[in-house]
Amino acid sequence: MPVHNDNDDDTFHKMKIKEKTAVVAGIILLILLVGSFVLGIYFFGLAGIFELLDVHYKSVWSLIVFVISFFVLSVIAELFFKAVFVLSIRNITAKLYVFFIRISMKGSSNWLCLFTVDEFMKSITLSLKAEIICALLLAVLEIVFDDKE
Repeated sequence: MPVHNDNDDDTFHKMKIKEKTAVVAGIILLILLVGSFVLGIYFFGLAGIFELLDVHYKSVWSLIVFVISFFVLSVIAELFFKAVFVLSIRNITAKLYVFFIRISMKGSSNWLCLFTVDEFMKSITLSLKAEIICALLLAVLEIVFDDKE
């Protein structure tokens, strides 16, 4: 365990303005890279799913707008559905029931976001079957990559 000394000159408050600017710029760049990576995964994932389900879109830009809109809306919806999920399972002890409630909540959240973005965008048209398949696939992937259990 490192020993912290009060005489260390490398604290943020004691840095020169150029060093502070470099640290802040590095942190902002790291956040932008991580955000771009996550959006890129969503973009190529949805592009692949849309290709498999024969969903047509007018241009790559319409797909980019769709993915960004879906991502932003699903972050907002996740807050609501996470609270409903926690309240729904607080007295349930069976893991199988918790799993089914979790996948139904995540699937409903994803479907609602896909449906909403699809209705507002005229350049991409998803069928109900494609919306449900995408929502359930995304729900399963979110549960698989969730690091809690």
